[in-house]
Amino acid sequence: MYVTHDVTMTEQNRTRETYCEVNALALLLLSSSQQGADAFTTAAQRPNHLPTTTTSLAAEGFGPSAVKERPAVIDTNLTADEAKQALIDLIPRMTGKEEEYRAVESYVNLLEKKYSPVQTIDFLNLAISGEWQLLFSTNLTGNPNRKLRLRELVQNIEADGFGGSLTNSAQWDYADNEEGTFDSNGNFSIKCSYKINQGARMVIDLDGHELRPAKGSGVPSDIPAMVALLHRAIPKELFDPDNHAMDTTYLDAELRIARLTGPKYEGVRNIFFRKGQLEIKPV
Repeated sequence: MYVTHDVTMTEQNRTRETYCEVNALALLLLSSSQQGADAFTTAAQRPNHLPTTTTSLAAEGFGPSAVKERPAVIDTNLTADEAKQALIDLIPRMTGKEEEYRAVESYVNLLEKKYSPVQTIDFLNLAISGEWQLLFSTNLTGNPNRKLRLRELVQNIEADGFGGSLTNSAQWDYADNEEGTFDSNGNFSIKCSYKINQGARMVIDLDGHELRPAKGSGVPSDIPAMVALLHRAIPKELFDPDNHAMDTTYLDAELRIARLTGPKYEGVRNIFFRKGQLEIKPV
């Protein structure tokens, strides 16, 4: 992991950051790799030592090994535009109820059934390039921590033929004090490259992580501890997408649904909205 800073650093901070570059992420992933790896996998996919949760049952239909498709909890006669709008209206108002997750599942399944995949690489690249704000992940497992606040999660895609770069960025505020006052802020980037090997499937390689405090911000005194909180707060498939592929299962000018396939996040869905096109006002 690379830690960069835009303002003058003390020698102590430089030493701390050098240590973090070498050790922080490796130790973090080693200790956390089995903690809530996939909140929405089916029971057959979930390791025995992980607890079964209400949310894992709620999206079981997303998984490729679901025994049967469960009855939808929405009007299946909706058009794609109606399902899209209903999904966008629902997500900011979710309170954790099982029927809400089942409704998300049903809207996503409906949109995917109605979707006609892009037929040319040039049109695909034009459609997916740019910044996409994460609205929902079926793999959110971390509990909020009062010391860390994520303001947004954005995925930026820069397409170049049958490949390109993909960067997941989290804007963060951090409270490095007992009072819980946010006194540092910045950006955490997960930098990846990808290749398209069949259809629109993007095979992802993780290139590195970068923690960049904002100009004028304080530097957290315990960077590994802060990165550990980021690891808990960011969906795991965005924090460590290595050895996975991403299928675009729905795409229009504003909404994108991506399905992960791979050893840890098989069947996980991410729902994105093009940045700047939607103002979310949770109730």
